[in-house]
Amino acid sequence: MTNVKPRLALFFGILCISVFPILVKLRLTPGLISAFYRMAIAIAILLPYMIFSKKFKLPEKKYLLLSVLCGVLFASDVAVWNIAIQESSATQASLLTNLSPLWVGIISYVFLNIKPATNFWLGTAVALFGMAMLVGFQFFLELNFDHAFILAVLSGIFYSIYLLMSKKALGQIDVLSFMTISLLASSLYLAIARVIVKEPFTGFSNMGWFVLFLQAVVCQLMAWLSISYATQHMRATRVSLSLLSQAVLTAILAWLFLDEKITLNMIIGGLILLLGIRITFYTSTLWSKTPKESASLELKK
Repeated sequence: MTNVKPRLALFFGILCISVFPILVKLRLTPGLISAFYRMAIAIAILLPYMIFSKKFKLPEKKYLLLSVLCGVLFASDVAVWNIAIQESSATQASLLTNLSPLWVGIISYVFLNIKPATNFWLGTAVALFGMAMLVGFQFFLELNFDHAFILAVLSGIFYSIYLLMSKKALGQIDVLSFMTISLLASSLYLAIARVIVKEPFTGFSNMGWFVLFLQAVVCQLMAWLSISYATQHMRATRVSLSLLSQAVLTAILAWLFLDEKITLNMIIGGLILLLGIRITFYTSTLWSKTPKESASLELKK
C-alpha cells in the first residue's frame, strides 16, 4: 500500500503532461517563448505561496546547485523539444524524445554504477516496440536525420539526465522547495536565451496567453509536482519508462479534441506499450521464481 500514493501521483502527472503536445500543436506562440512562460508563470504562482506559507527550506550548497542544474536541464529539454516539433513533426519529435528511458538505463549503468533490473530492459524493449507500432512502422522509413532529429534526440538526453539528478536532489530536499529552486533557474535561463535570440516577450493573442497559462498551471505545476513526488519515492528508471504512456493519453486527447483518427494499429501499439511499462513494475524477473535483490535500482542517498 506504501506505493499507491506515488503511483497515483505519477499517473496524474502523466495525464497533465499529456495535454502539452495538444497545446503545442495549436502553434499560438514560438517554441522558446512557450517554454519560458511555462516556467515563468509557474514560478510566479508558486513563489508567493512558498514565501507567505514559510514552507521554503534552503538546502545545503551541494543540493542547491544540483537543483539549479536540474532547472537548467529541464528548461533545455522543453525548449529543444518545442523547437524540434516546430521544425519537423510532432510524431518524430515525441518519439525521439521518448527514448529517454533507454538513456536513463545506459547512464545509470555506465556512470552511476547501477545495474538496471532485467525487467527494466525487457519492459523498455516491449514499450519501445509498442511506441513504434503506435506511430506506425512506415514512419521509421521516413525519418529525416536533420537538425530537428538531433534536437529531438538531445531533448531525450536532457530529460534522462534531469530525471536521474532530480532523483538524487529529492532524496535531500522536499518537493516544493526543489520545484521553487529549479523553476527560478529555468525561468532565468530561458529569459537569457530569449534575449540572445531576440524573440518578443509580448504580442500574442488572448488565446495564446490562455494556452501559455494552461501550460504553466497544468503541464508544469500540477504535472511536475506530482511527478517529482513520484520520483522521490520510486525508481528513476520506472518513472522514466512510465512517462511513455503519455503517448497513449495524448493520442486519446487528440482524438477527442482535434478529431485525429485512432487506428487498430495505434490501439494494439498502445496496449503493447502499456504492457512494457507493466513489466517493469514486477519485483522479480519474469522467468525467475525468486526475487532478485540485486536488481533494485533505487538511487542511494
